[in-house]
Parts: sequence; C-alpha cells; structure tokens
Amino acid sequence: MKFGIIKERKNPPDRRVVFSPEKLQEFQKKFPNATIKVESSDIRVFSDDAYKNAGFEVANDISDCDVLLGVKEVPMDALIPNKKYFFFSHTIKKQPYNRDLLKVILEKNIELFDHETIVKENGARLIGFGRYAGIVGAYNGFRAFGLKHETFHLPKAETLSDQKSLISELNKITLPNIKILLTGSGKVAYGAKEMLDKMLIKKVSVESYLNDAFNEPVYCMADVLDYNIRKDGQVLSNIDFYKHPENYESNFMRFANVTDYFIAGHFFGDGSPFLFTREDAKSKDFNIKLVADISCDIDGPVASTLRASTIADPIYGYNPQTESEVDYKDESAIVVMAVDNLPCELPKDASEGFGELFLENVIPAFFNNDNDGVLARAKMTENGKLTERFSYLQEYVNGNE
Repeated sequence: MKFGIIKERKNPPDRRVVFSPEKLQEFQKKFPNATIKVESSDIRVFSDDAYKNAGFEVANDISDCDVLLGVKEVPMDALIPNKKYFFFSHTIKKQPYNRDLLKVILEKNIELFDHETIVKENGARLIGFGRYAGIVGAYNGFRAFGLKHETFHLPKAETLSDQKSLISELNKITLPNIKILLTGSGKVAYGAKEMLDKMLIKKVSVESYLNDAFNEPVYCMADVLDYNIRKDGQVLSNIDFYKHPENYESNFMRFANVTDYFIAGHFFGDGSPFLFTREDAKSKDFNIKLVADISCDIDGPVASTLRASTIADPIYGYNPQTESEVDYKDESAIVVMAVDNLPCELPKDASEGFGELFLENVIPAFFNNDNDGVLARAKMTENGKLTERFSYLQEYVNGNE
C-alpha cells in the first residue's frame, strides 16, 4: 500500500502535517511493506529537504498513492478521484460551508476518513490536536492579561519554536494574586493544565477556590457537575449529565463571582446549559475579567465570545452592559481570546504529537485487517455513497438541511 503526505492548501496557510520526518521513519520501520511519498510543500513546518534526508521521496505528483494523509480540508479541485483521504472535513455536524465539499467527495468516489471520526468503540476520539489547543490557549490568555494591564509583554506563540519556549516565557512573568478557573476534563483542559503546572501555580479544590482568599495566584479545575446542577436537586453522575443535559441548569455563577481569568477548555454538548448568559455577565457580582475561550462556541455557552478571533488579531473586548464588542483595553471590557485554530501556532509540536497518535492508533489497522474496527468506524464515504454510520448526513448532502 502506498501512502502520500499531502500539501496543505487551505488559506490561511496551515504549517502542520500528519507525520514529521522522524515519525515517518518510525512508520516505515514498523511497516516495511508500506511505500511512503511526500508531496512537496513550501509552507510545511518541516522542509522538503528534511524528508529527503530522512530517506523519503518528495514529489509534486502523488496521484500514484492509495492513501492520502492531510490535516485541513482539501480544496475540491485538488481532490484526486478514487483515493482514500484522511483530513478534518468539518462536515459531520452538517456545517453548511462544507456541504459542497462532501458532495464532491461522493462524486469523485473518494473514501473519506475524517480525523474526528477516528474513535474507540465507545466513541472516544483517538487522535486530535486538543492538547496543543490547550497549551497555546492558556499561554495566549496570559499574554492577553499582560497586554490589558500593561504589566508584561509576552511574544506571540507563533513566533516561538515549541512548548518549552512558551513555558520559558511564562516563567519570566509575575502574576498578581488572581484566581484562575479551568473547565473541562479532556485533552484540551489537560493541555492548559500542563502550562499552569509548569508555572508552579497552586491548584486548589473547588471548595477552597470558592470560599478562601489566597496570597498567591491559584487555579481550580472544574468538571461539568461542578458548574451544573440537576433541576430536581438529585446528584447523579457525569454520564447522566451527558445523556440528559435538559435536566440540568448552570451553577456557574458561583465561580464567575470569584474568578479573574477563565480558561474554557470544556466540550459543550448540544442541549447543555450555557455556562453564563449575557444577563449573567451584567451582574454586579460577575468578576471574570479575562476569558481564554479555547472551546470557542460562538454566541453560546460563554456569552462574551461574540466571534472567533484570529492568530493575527487574537484579542477583543466584550462590554457586558451593551452586549457588544469593544476595544479590549476599554475599562468596561471583559478581555476575550477566542482563536479557533490555536494548534497552528505550535506547528512543530502539534505535528509531532499528532503523528505519534496516528501511528499508534490508525496505521496498524491497514496491516492487521482492521482488527479493532478503527477504519470501519471512521469511514464516512464508500462507492460514491455515505456509509451507514454517516447516513444521517444524506439530507445535508441533498441540500435539505
């Protein structure tokens, strides 16, 4: 079987790649029967020469490959018919802007495996860039804090080479005695937690965070049942919340009233209560001054996130009284960092980490008859049709949804 590493063609340019040269060598060593080819790219974080020096063919034409591996959506005119493709298609939630992409994938008889659909039997994702979103998101939040208060000036994450460099910069700053809230329990939240721990910021319990004063910066990690309560007063499990979010209401304000910096690293499921609303943010007791919204659900569970921001212009302000965007330096502003492609700022680390997961969880399936069903579960299209698992997208493809 012949694998091709494709060039990223989406704008703005994305420098990430599924496999670094070193990880590709590991792939080749583990599976010597595989043939691997790399499409030439002038934007990739690893140069063409790095792949050539690692022993791989680099070419402009990879149409002879069977399996094509990329990161972001492939432009419709660049899709090669009758191939297997892996990339983030952003179609599984019926995103209207990519309907035509999925239609063309079907028309070109492509087998699509979306990185988001590569899951365990229980539905848990096996690969992704979540950890790196958390790492960069936490860093960007501190950078915004320094800019708002004019107390320190951190360089942009995209100008630094790796996570170690980000940590080095963070360890140069001095923070006041602030309270930092981190929501979530997945890879995103734990990526952010890595940064807080490397800064030696003290972690405290929910109870202590809500009730105690501290003479140093502290953080608290809150899960869904810490900031949501059942309407009937019962205390059940996370599973109950995920299955029946309609039975819950937000209890987030007890955190909002004592928090200075909020890092939103949670996954927000359909039907879940909003963490805080626009009305909540108007309360005189609402204390949050800065939000690093890594989850970046627009005009949703985090009311201050009016829009996604960009790597070029990552920070804006939200005036809770007027419910409008303002300059982040405005005295009334809640500072918002809501970049929706954070891992792009750390392309080397993100690519290396992604390749490790892909080699461990996906590549073996091509050589063991897909023993664990990873490929079967992930396959969205086959023979010009949606697979049964993704048949719910048919009306979306037809333009009826």
